[in-house]
Parts: sequence; structure tokens; C-alpha cells
Amino acid sequence: MERIGRRLAIGLILAVVCAPAAHAADDFDIDGYRTARYRAPVDRLPAPARRIALEDALGLDEALFIDVLPVESGHRDPATGQWRLSQPHETVPGALWHPETGRSPVDPVLWCGLEQAVAEARRRRPRLSVVLFCRTDCWMGWNAARRLAKGGVRHVYWLAEGIEGWHAAGRALVRAEPVVLAPS
Repeated sequence: MERIGRRLAIGLILAVVCAPAAHAADDFDIDGYRTARYRAPVDRLPAPARRIALEDALGLDEALFIDVLPVESGHRDPATGQWRLSQPHETVPGALWHPETGRSPVDPVLWCGLEQAVAEARRRRPRLSVVLFCRTDCWMGWNAARRLAKGGVRHVYWLAEGIEGWHAAGRALVRAEPVVLAPS
């Protein structure tokens, strides 16, 4: 009987210790994109995209900054492409706000809109750096940067510090409106 009790105790200890690791593995899809609990410390690089240091991002003269933060308590009207917001959003000055494009799986219409924005900017400046971000400790910017670079886009960077890091560095934020994508 004592042997069974010991085995049961060891089994319970292993279940408690191993559960977080198994649970964390469920947060990623087969391609390695985060699919759940996006607000968590990011523990890896978004290869083939690269992480850009906040200081380097602050010093960029020309770059396409793309905010992928989701719309909180709002939605996109599929008939018009218009976003309905329940609260305002502030971001890096000059950044394009492509909400929801850091999710996995990503909405193909929204992702196509982001890719088209990058392609349009690159027609004018082919080597333009693209910097994707959301918030600090958020996987959405990581997902989007990785997905874009894996799609063959070069000079793609992920700003891990996101909006909060930008602001904490003494830089202003500006009110943003989400990019409207007309239905096809």
C-alpha cells in the first residue's frame, strides 16, 4: 500500500511540474507561431526576421513602422472594411496600424492588406526597413515580423519593446486609426 501511495505522490508531482511545459507547447501552431496567450514574455527571436534594439529603432531616419496591436473591444465590418473602435489607440508617429495581423492563424484579408502596404512602400524605396511591433511582452509583433520575413520580405525587424518602450524612451505617441481594407 505504501508503494502505491509513493507512486501516486510521484505521479502528482510530475503532473504539476510538467503541466506548464505541456500547456506552453499548446500555445504554438505547427509552424511555430504563437496562437494563444499573446501577452507573455517572448523567449526567442522571430527568425528569419531580426530583433531591432530600441535605440536603433529610435535612430532610424526612414523605416516603415507597422503596429499590429489588435482592436480592443471593437470589430471590423466585413461589408465596408471599416473598424468600429470602443476606445482610442495611440502608436508610434507615422506607423500604420494593421490590427489583428499578429494573430495565428491570421485573417487572410488583413494579412494581404499588410503585405500590400509593405509592397507599396518598397516600390518607392526597395531597401526600406520594416519594423513590426505591438506591446512589450506581446507575441503579435513577433508573429507578424516572422511571417513577413518567412514570406520572403527582407529587412524585417521586430521591436520587442513596442509602444510602451517607445514612449518610455521619451518619444511621443499619436492617435492612430486602423487601416481600412475595402472588401474584395
